[in-house]
Amino acid sequence: MSDSRVHILLVEDEAVLALDLSDLLEAEGYTVVGPARNGRRALELFEQYPIDLLLCDINIQGDWDGIETAARLQALRPLPIIYLTAHGDRETLDRALQTSPAAYLTKPVTLPGLRAAIEVALRPFTAPATPAAAPTDREPLSRESILQLNGHVFIKHNYQFVRVPLADILVLEADNTYTTLVTASRKYALRLPLSTVLERLAVPQLVRVHRSHAVNIHQVESFSETEAVVAEHTVPLGRQYKESFLQHFLVR
Repeated sequence: MSDSRVHILLVEDEAVLALDLSDLLEAEGYTVVGPARNGRRALELFEQYPIDLLLCDINIQGDWDGIETAARLQALRPLPIIYLTAHGDRETLDRALQTSPAAYLTKPVTLPGLRAAIEVALRPFTAPATPAAAPTDREPLSRESILQLNGHVFIKHNYQFVRVPLADILVLEADNTYTTLVTASRKYALRLPLSTVLERLAVPQLVRVHRSHAVNIHQVESFSETEAVVAEHTVPLGRQYKESFLQHFLVR
């Protein structure tokens, strides 16, 4: 299974600070790529790994400073940027703003500030599953937020958003106002009813088969008149959902 954690590319040429930041981010549950000491190394890592966010010091060694490094990465693929700097002069800030960073943190970095910056940074680069579910400017991302990006969903889990490939979802199980999203390796609890989760995700392969269950139709291994088997999970096949379930199969 792929790593579901958010991948952060760290660009920092101060060895002690890079180590401290790496430890801090890993303790928060993120996957740190790097650290890279210069822009060219950052570019190499960006091309090798699935980077979700760039955490970049502005003043780094090499031909490119942090701002030019970020601009070069953005030219390949848009991504959220958080800048780190020991200097807050106007000229540097104006240059940094040209790359539309999500946050601009001055050193020393605090854990609460970094946490908030990462959550804010991920927000515009992930889309709510449906327009109706979109958080407004006055509504912060919450534990109930479901974000979607390029075949993945981001779900709030242990104070951070974790990435779950849609293809990895096996079953959705409802229990009153909670829904458990089940993959082969983990389970994620959402404080939302099943109907709301399905509406927000709006993914055709997630098919409701019972009042308290939905399955990934692409992962179904077998089914009978009364139940369906997905991986090691056997779920009931409700009478009122059977017709819509069967419509996903072509009869030859």
